[in-house]
Amino acid sequence: MTTMSDFLSAPAHVTLAGHDISPIAWGMWRFAGVDVSVARARIDAAFEAGVTLFDTADIYGCDTPGGFGSAEALLGDVFAEAPGLRDKMVLATKGGIILGVPYDSSAAYLTSAIDISLRRLRTDQVELWQIHRPDLLTHPQEIARALEEAHKAGKVGAIGVSNFTPSQTSALAKFLPVPVVSHQSEFSPLHLAPLFDGIFDQSMAEGMGFLAWSPLGGGRLGDPADERGRAVAALLDTKATEYGVSRAAATYSWVMAHPARPIPIVGTQNVERIKEIPQAFAPRWTRAEWYAVLQTSMGEKLP
Repeated sequence: MTTMSDFLSAPAHVTLAGHDISPIAWGMWRFAGVDVSVARARIDAAFEAGVTLFDTADIYGCDTPGGFGSAEALLGDVFAEAPGLRDKMVLATKGGIILGVPYDSSAAYLTSAIDISLRRLRTDQVELWQIHRPDLLTHPQEIARALEEAHKAGKVGAIGVSNFTPSQTSALAKFLPVPVVSHQSEFSPLHLAPLFDGIFDQSMAEGMGFLAWSPLGGGRLGDPADERGRAVAALLDTKATEYGVSRAAATYSWVMAHPARPIPIVGTQNVERIKEIPQAFAPRWTRAEWYAVLQTSMGEKLP
């Protein structure tokens, strides 16, 4: 017999970096390369959909004519045109990737990267600043020193990590006087690593937020190209049909149902699809249904 406790659904809200925020974020990986009016329309649509957490990075836009930093700069242009928008959002950005290097988390570079991001964004502080990728050649104590100074100066409200392992995160946290408040890693019905590599466990144990990038499998769930993807999509479509929502919404709801309360970062830049974000709060999953998606993606039964 199925009871109410068997149903899993998205949370009404989550807390990150000391802020009560929307359980779904909007990401700016493909934000650059348009004029300010188009950019403003996307942000307005996200706000109208209930989004309060906006995630960008200094490297976003590197594949557009504007190059490195252009996504942050475009958002800064939007703020210049409509300053009130900045006060309505919890803003997260990232740094530490350099094309061709590929990573630098030295104290000198991180200090410079944070300052330059703030100038591009035309803001004095970001609520969350994240190291984009772990730099294997920088001691975590050096990283911690730079981030502590930025925090003390009021440039970053909180500190997070992106694409870090749990042990890399613990090593950094050992040297920081303030907590590491969040992980950002890939998670979707087609990328299951955080369930098994300790990231979700650490997130729950330490009270860290988790931001899920590519929650739609990098687009692979929109147009599955293999049998595994098609099988997972079929299960998601069953749930989507049951609640009258899109496959994307059903996917976000599956992601958010985990008790680590992952925050999907919606990457679409299509205004109409941004408006569909609230659909993700409708579906409810039984444990059997949620596990069916997991096991279908794994291609095997759990023991």
